[in-house]
Amino acid sequence: MPVETWLIFILGFMILGSIIALELKDILSSVISIGIVGLGVSVAFLFLQALDLAIVQFLFEIFALIILVRAFIGKEYHIKEPSKSHVIQTVVTIVVLLSILALSINVFRLLPQFGEPIFSTARHYVENGAKETGAANIVTAIILDYRAYDTLGEVTVLFTAILGVLAILKTRSKTTSPAGGDHETN
Repeated sequence: MPVETWLIFILGFMILGSIIALELKDILSSVISIGIVGLGVSVAFLFLQALDLAIVQFLFEIFALIILVRAFIGKEYHIKEPSKSHVIQTVVTIVVLLSILALSINVFRLLPQFGEPIFSTARHYVENGAKETGAANIVTAIILDYRAYDTLGEVTVLFTAILGVLAILKTRSKTTSPAGGDHETN
């Protein structure tokens, strides 16, 4: 099956996840449903041969999902109250998302065949990477020589996301204050 077909399927899957997130009354369930969209972006990056972006997107989506679930779990206010504007907003959103899907089909058809470099830069990396960098592995040459600043940025994003998740998930147990009273710190 051509890559374009898979990308159209993934985009449809992401739109469906967005619509479900809009229609759910429970905000916690909506957050989990929106994770489908991030997963779809990650899989689309895989099909577009951008493995580094796929990994970063997947990890960021997991961290964001953990943070949002942690923020809403056990809270009483996570049930949305239905309103008239919600119906209008849902209809407009569905129309916009379906329009994006319809317009994206032509863009996906313009993509080169799977396995062909999309940009001339990629062709240069493949043809000249080993002799210009001296690396035995072309992936290493691209990541550490040609795209070092991009890789540094991705690592920084991942590190920051991990720190954010750890900060939110960290809870302190009850401690005894110096005055002898018990108190809970978060």
